[in-house]
Amino acid sequence: MSIEARSGEAGSVPFRSSRFFCVGGKWYFTTREGFDSGPFASRDRAEIGLRRFLHVVSLLPEQERIH
Repeated sequence: MSIEARSGEAGSVPFRSSRFFCVGGKWYFTTREGFDSGPFASRDRAEIGLRRFLHVVSLLPEQERIH
């Protein structure tokens, strides 16, 4: 498995894991801030949920965004 730095990142590559996880047959997503959301019926639904979450966060004024 090859791990490469993202565009614009310098230094060593930090550990990265999937934002999606399954518990008891239900899917969830997690954010960098440690917020877990779910359950969703499938990974596809969890991915849709994450896209919606990120869209809503992008609409917030800069000072109200989670960092």
